[in-house]
Formats: sequence, C-alpha cells, structure tokens
Amino acid sequence: MPSVERLVGSTAAADLEAYGRTAFTDAIRAVLADLRAAGGPVPDEPEIRAAACARLAAARRPSLRPVFNLTGTVLHTNLGRALLPRSAADAVAAVMVQASNLEFDLGTGARGERDDHVEGLICRLSGAEAAVVVNNNAAAVLLVLNALAMRKEVVVSRGELVEIGGSFRVPDVMIRAGCRLREVGTTNRTHLGDYAEAIGPRTGLVMKVHPSNYAIAGFTAAADPAALHALCRERGVPLADDLGSGSLVDLTAYGLPAEPTVRAALARADVVTFSGDKLLGAVQCGIVAGRKDLIARVRKNPLKRALRVDKMTYAALEAVLRLYLHPERLRAELPTLRLLTRDRAAIAEQAERLAPAVAQRLAGSATVSVAACISQIGSGALPVETLPSAALVLHPDPGGGPGRRGAGGRCKRLAERLRGLPIPVIGRITDDTIVLDLRTLEDETGLLDTLAALASPNSESRSQPGC
Repeated sequence: MPSVERLVGSTAAADLEAYGRTAFTDAIRAVLADLRAAGGPVPDEPEIRAAACARLAAARRPSLRPVFNLTGTVLHTNLGRALLPRSAADAVAAVMVQASNLEFDLGTGARGERDDHVEGLICRLSGAEAAVVVNNNAAAVLLVLNALAMRKEVVVSRGELVEIGGSFRVPDVMIRAGCRLREVGTTNRTHLGDYAEAIGPRTGLVMKVHPSNYAIAGFTAAADPAALHALCRERGVPLADDLGSGSLVDLTAYGLPAEPTVRAALARADVVTFSGDKLLGAVQCGIVAGRKDLIARVRKNPLKRALRVDKMTYAALEAVLRLYLHPERLRAELPTLRLLTRDRAAIAEQAERLAPAVAQRLAGSATVSVAACISQIGSGALPVETLPSAALVLHPDPGGGPGRRGAGGRCKRLAERLRGLPIPVIGRITDDTIVLDLRTLEDETGLLDTLAALASPNSESRSQPGC
C-alpha cells in the first residue's frame, strides 16, 4: 500500500490546487482506509488518486441541482414547480449581489414597506384593494385565519376539509391558527341554508377551500358563491376563498380547462389566498388579496413578520407579474403557460425527431419507441384534467448490464442510471418501461448531451477539476 505522502507528493500541482492540498490528502486517506478494510489486490497509484478525485467531486456536487422533468407533470411539487422566465432570474440576480431598497422608500428617504414592490401590480391584475405576500399559500391561509378569526369559529363545508401534500390538513391549520372549526353540510352536498344556520355571534370567518388534488362527482351540490357572499355581507362576516393555485388569466382563452381566476373569486369573496409558483408561474410564495380593511388586519398580525419573504422572492414575483401586463406576449414569455399550451402534434414531432439520437445513446441499455401519452398540470391545479402529449418509451434490454433480474428490476436499474447522470433525467415507470414525456422538454441538446454520459459511468467525476 503506497503511503499518503507518496501519493500526494506525486500528484500534479494543478490537481492539488483544484480541491486544495488538505482536502485531497484527506480523500487519499479515506480511499486507503477503504482499500485496507476491503482487502484484496492494491490498485496502482493513478487509480487511487482517481478514486480520491471521484470522492472529492461527489462531495463538491451541490445537493440542489437542475434535472430534466420528463414525468408528464408540468407543475411538479417535488421537482420545483414553476420554471421562472429569464427576466425573473435576472431580477433575482440583480438584487442578490448588492444592496437594494427592500424596505427603503427612495422618494422620502424613510423606511418603506416591502409589499409595496408588488402590491400595486397584484391589485391591478386582480382587482383587489390591497395585498400582502408570505412564503407560501399554506402560510397565507394560516395568517388569514389567525388575523381574522382567532378564538372564533370558522364555517367550512365538510366537502372542503381537504388534505394536500405533506399531510397538510385544513382542520389542523385552523387549530394552529387559534380558530374553531364549524363544519356544515355533508361531504358531497352543502347548501346555502347550511351556512345561514351556522353563522352566529361566534363566527369570525366563512371560508371556501379549493378541492386541490381531488374532485367530487355525481350527486353533489354547493352553495352559489355570489349568494354565499351576499349572506356573509348581510351577517357582517368576512368570506375568504382559498384558491390554492390561483390564476390571473382566463385559461380557456389558451385552450386549457377552466379554473377560477383571482379576479372572479374576488367578485364573490372578501379575501382570497393563492400560490405564486403554480398557475401564476412565478416563485414560491403565498398571496393574500382583498378588501383593504381586512388586508390591513392581516398585515398588522405578528405572524406576518414570521412568514414574510425575502428580496429575491419580491424581485422574481414582480418580474413575472409585469409579464401579465402584456397578455399578447404572455404565452411566449411565461414558461408555465408555454409548456401547458404546447400542441400535441409539435410534441409528437419532437419525439420522432429525438428517438433515433436517444436510441443511439441508450444502445445496449434500452430500445426506444414513440408513443402518445397524457400529461397533467399538477400541484393541485385542475386535478382531473389532462393534456395530450407524446413520449419516448424506453424498453430496457435483457442484456443491458448488471442489476436486478427481471424486467421490473432492469427498469429500476435504468431509472437509477438516469437519475445518476450529470443532469438527472426523471421520467415515470409504466409497465416495466420508462416513459419520458416530452411536454416539458425545451433543451433538446442538453438532454442528448446528458444521455451521452450513460456510455461512460465515470464521466461526471472526470468532468470535475482535478480529475
């Protein structure tokens, strides 16, 4: 076994500089310790140094990394939801590297309000009188409940007591907000009279909740939103509408399924809450918009400071909101809308064009075919609506390298290799095949370059400095 001093001393200066002598020395020691524990023949010195470099490269690789989302879910919660337009990314970069007027009024020279950077745009686009921004929509709901109905009852239909991802349940949020839940109606049918009977002196708020990731069909009934709003005004109780996703434009104008807009919701509610990184297509945040007096109470609530967002979120959100001021260019400039409205024929043409090149890169691992498939919007938006798409279907070869036996095992092994690429490729496994839905693929060259690394399992570590 060569000594640590010998291995480090014979390493090129450029290699040592890439990671630092101390880190490289520690990596050599770790590799030698593994070799001693494993026993067997000792590799030659270049192999030991290469193993140290691979270890250092793996440690240097960021934990949060770009991936190719080819799952067929456009707004994929686990893969980061909405993609930001370049203008938003540039706006974030601009405020990251130097001081900004986050809470400074440039006109008066006095302290400013951070929501001022986006409140005017939100109100202009939604028709709200005022608005605040917090770190996500769950926080927006929590803040509204605590500010408007703490120690009071909140009336909600039983059919809207939803649970979304991460075991986030509306009843639990109400408890944390200091409210008491008052359920009305049944799971499938709630009438205006149910609300009228429940509203009383202890009522602080009536709340409507978007069904998120499910839909109730069949023998159903719900109170007319306008009639419910009129009832709440008559009783002097605010009506809040948790839209969940929340769209600023009529999606049917782009050939997509209908989803209530924020403006339409505000016409029949006093306060609405919605997400910034779903159908709006911006950065993760939660927006509370509505009546000025109610928003003032929300803004003064102590939780607002705990749930506020930073300068980068405001910069990105402002840039995206400005895109909505030019609706004729919105589809081209907003990635979420662009991907949702891609024509199936164009996606199918892309699949036929890419199939031979992808097959070449997967030679010996899988064969490739083209098939029609179904995409979904995702993140609780339009849960039962789908989008026609096209995909590359990977059929793992029986002789495609070591791994688990059987078609299912070979498929899982290939999926692992795709996830281990320099830019991981994430698809979905269906019937012992890997389906790569191309609806969200815009960087064809990048995908092909990444897939080329399948032929060289150590290509990622060798691409790092010092290897």
